[in-house]
Amino acid sequence: MERLRHHLLETGYTIDGVRDRLGGVAASALAREELVPALRATADGDPLATLIRLWWLGVPVPAGSVPPEVLDSGLVSADGDQVRATVHLQPWETGGYVVSDRKVRPGDPALRPDHVVGTGGASANLAQLVTRRPVGRALDLGTGCGVQVLHLAGRAEQIVATDVNPRAVKLARLSWELSGVSGVDARTGSMFEPVEDELFDLVVSNPPFVIGPTGELTYREAGGDGFCRDLVRRTPRHLNPGGQAHFLANWLHVEGEDWRERVGGWLRETGCDAWVVQRDVQDPAEYVELWLRDAAEQGTKGYTEHYDRWLAWFEERKVEGVGFGWITMRNSGTLDPVVRVEHLDHQVALPVGDYVDSVIDAIAAAHRAKELGKAHLRTADGLLDERIGLPGAEDPIRIVLRQTQGLRRSREVGTVEAALAGVCDGELALGPLLNVIAELVGDGEIPDADAVRPLIAEGYFLL
Repeated sequence: MERLRHHLLETGYTIDGVRDRLGGVAASALAREELVPALRATADGDPLATLIRLWWLGVPVPAGSVPPEVLDSGLVSADGDQVRATVHLQPWETGGYVVSDRKVRPGDPALRPDHVVGTGGASANLAQLVTRRPVGRALDLGTGCGVQVLHLAGRAEQIVATDVNPRAVKLARLSWELSGVSGVDARTGSMFEPVEDELFDLVVSNPPFVIGPTGELTYREAGGDGFCRDLVRRTPRHLNPGGQAHFLANWLHVEGEDWRERVGGWLRETGCDAWVVQRDVQDPAEYVELWLRDAAEQGTKGYTEHYDRWLAWFEERKVEGVGFGWITMRNSGTLDPVVRVEHLDHQVALPVGDYVDSVIDAIAAAHRAKELGKAHLRTADGLLDERIGLPGAEDPIRIVLRQTQGLRRSREVGTVEAALAGVCDGELALGPLLNVIAELVGDGEIPDADAVRPLIAEGYFLL
């Protein structure tokens, strides 16, 4: 693996190297799983083109173009005068490499039950979410191809990675070797079984969150949303004081039930502060189509039957939609934990991990702050005051506070809150400030300081 790693780097088989070699058109087409432009761009057969075709595009290349470092790796097989990759090997944004099973495309054989999926949007989403603060012990639960470990390396003193699929652990070790990451404690087993009675400062997981009737593909399916629920409920016993956990999850939208109550109920008994963000919702048909397409089942004989069976499964459970999002938990050691559940479908500043700690801090502070009138607040940086009104009118119809950083929230406010945003600099306590503002812009009635709590929780004011 060390020889192969050096060859990949020397040849320029990196994120930037592949992007430059392919060009914008071919790279964009490849993101849509269209290979023809990339095949045309690599037709010259130079060393980098050979690696792109072999490892990323998954097509055979002439044996004479393959160097010994690749032939001796054990990750290719010879077929006459051609060589074919037995795995998918791609450069990753951390500067390392990720090894997984070959990508499945329309017309390929059905996925094996122990298929190890490569990186994708979910992997990137989780990596963007995880806190950037250094930690002692970290756990990557359900490591798959090992990509989250590449992001944790350098931030965690010790890393434990687990997976129920032995094949995943095998390929993950190759990913780490090729990326120059050592010392990872890899274990095989389900959920928290391999780390029973152990504590961590950070737990991350991209679990098998796909909701459906089969559960055949271990890398993505576990039946209903009960797996994500159980993951959330079992996590606190493995968190050190102050420890955090970050997960991706799917949850059901059931007829007659508020999804916020459903997911919030998972967290209410954990004793942890928690923040849940729903980023997308799909109706049952959209959801089924997405994951059948992911498994390259479109166009197969069993597609219609599988589609119908999945929809029937949803219908039996009165499912109206499926939500996708993030779950963050912190073992704050309080008897009064706070759980915030919300829907955010607009663009936010990335990576969220740069400021996720301050988000949890704000939610907790707004919930637990005593005698808020005596608190000293500061207006968050990058806040805009937008006013909409008729031409020539003395007063605006609407006033909106809009964040230009972090989660980029926006909220319609009254004149008192808007005036407060203009003067909060941490010097004066909130109560006296509200008194003055009420005299200047209000009707003389002093606003309740507790009315500012939601604006603190959402990061408009810093406590």
